[in-house]
Amino acid sequence: MIRSLTRVEAPNRRLRMLLAVLAFTAGAAVLAACSSSGTSSTSGGGSSSSSSSPVAAAAGSLKTTTIGGATVLTNAQGFTLYSFAPDTPTTSNCNGTCAQNWPPVHGSATAAGVSGTFGTIKRSDGSTQATFDGHPLYTFVGDTAAGQNKGNGLNAAGGLWHEITTSGTAGNSSSGSSGGNGY
Repeated sequence: MIRSLTRVEAPNRRLRMLLAVLAFTAGAAVLAACSSSGTSSTSGGGSSSSSSSPVAAAAGSLKTTTIGGATVLTNAQGFTLYSFAPDTPTTSNCNGTCAQNWPPVHGSATAAGVSGTFGTIKRSDGSTQATFDGHPLYTFVGDTAAGQNKGNGLNAAGGLWHEITTSGTAGNSSSGSSGGNGY
């Protein structure tokens, strides 16, 4: 009887080892994919976000798109850029958990054909954040696809969030959004 149990356990042990190896391999593949999906190196000397969000913000060439009749700035992947009302032209007031939900656009940025002044500020963590007409720029993790503006008009993390229009003002083009335009 003991001998037959040993024979039954051996295949089960091999099966468990095989499943453990497969699980480990799959987990490693997922971690590798997540760790490289949302970051890129920047030429502006800023550090990249370590977020695996599809909207993780990276410096570089920005674009524009029309949402709800307003032309807004987007990152290179087409995700809407936002401003935070409590910010100043030289200081971001979105750090910690706020910056996890509203990833800053790191490094310097430009956008072809857009009138306005692009610049940078130094964040409290020492990284560089892009600005447009004095507004530090962010994306929003709630925007899960290009062309969305779910963060527009939200009152979150201690202030109002607005999409950045190409005129450099905070917009409020989303129907159903609350809050005023600008600061």
